[in-house]
Amino acid sequence: MSSPAKQAQSPKGKGKSPTPGPASPAGEKSPTPAPVSPEPVGLLSGAHWGQQDLDAFDDNDSSLESDIESSTASISSSILQYRTLHGRTFHSDSVTDGEYWGPNDAKANEMLDIFHHTMTMALDGKLYTAPLKKDIQAALDVGTGSGVWAIDFGDEFPTCSVIGTDISPSQPSWVPPNVLFEVEDASKEWSFQENYFDYVHIRWLTGTIRDWPALYKEAFRCTRPGGWIEHVDADARIHCLDGTMPDDSAFGQWGAIWKAVGGHIGTEFDLPTSGIMEKGLEEAGFTNIESEDLIIPLSPWSQDPKMKQLGLYNLAAMTHDIEGFLSYLMPTYLRWEAKDIANYAATARREYREGKIHANIRWRIVKAQKPLDA
Repeated sequence: MSSPAKQAQSPKGKGKSPTPGPASPAGEKSPTPAPVSPEPVGLLSGAHWGQQDLDAFDDNDSSLESDIESSTASISSSILQYRTLHGRTFHSDSVTDGEYWGPNDAKANEMLDIFHHTMTMALDGKLYTAPLKKDIQAALDVGTGSGVWAIDFGDEFPTCSVIGTDISPSQPSWVPPNVLFEVEDASKEWSFQENYFDYVHIRWLTGTIRDWPALYKEAFRCTRPGGWIEHVDADARIHCLDGTMPDDSAFGQWGAIWKAVGGHIGTEFDLPTSGIMEKGLEEAGFTNIESEDLIIPLSPWSQDPKMKQLGLYNLAAMTHDIEGFLSYLMPTYLRWEAKDIANYAATARREYREGKIHANIRWRIVKAQKPLDA
């Protein structure tokens, strides 16, 4: 496609101030802190969790069900209409020579669907923040997962051709006529022609891509001049702003676990903190780069109504399939046994439901534009 004669004049945007995190409930005292150690706890072994008394971490503790359990059941029922390892299914090795750790079975896709609704709520019902025109012709969803974002985007833009790519063909077959799913490894050279897409969307590929600069270069090549890319991703580590998260809690260990795994497989699990997103997009050639942080509770501990609801959705998503995060990488690289995984998951579910730890996840939204003269 020939480039328009007039060059884009907008300077590269500067990042916006992060969205402030939710305040702790007024008048609520923090739980008794863990005993102070001379040094940080660091990464606990899988055996630490395996040695725990399962009865002390009853995953079906009726005292934790009450309103939260009935609320999450309602959320799940409304949202979820619609190589085997450790009892879970994963992508075919014939699709990619990379190491993607997430299951592709129905349980994993159900979790992704709940997560999709969480992020849509966080964006006040929007699927994107880029300044898209209503007459865009082609859009790409990289790592589409269950395909729900691509389907909703196709409904909103009925004249736009929407393609969702993934290494697993686990998307539904009943989709809008303008939506198509293809099996493709985004970490390799893309099969699409140059200057084709008006919009490229990437969301929650934490810890799945070794070479982000190479992926952004492929996105730049396939985006038409003036088109936009938007990448939404999160830190794996959990953020606590009020000191209620002991280092040796399941929440406190979550980030250390993924940092250790990342060291083994060569991937970054804290994308916002690393700065990879902004730097990689700039190096690929994109301009008008803007970023925004969202600090969202992982359970419904906040007194702010919207944040409390987001926390409830996060609780529903994560407690639905904590094992899906752990079942491949933990035994393979950290030598965890089945009991270690079961006990850690039970401990994490208890922390989600109790809400004593005011845990948050930090999301970063980065959008950028391909120059008109590129």
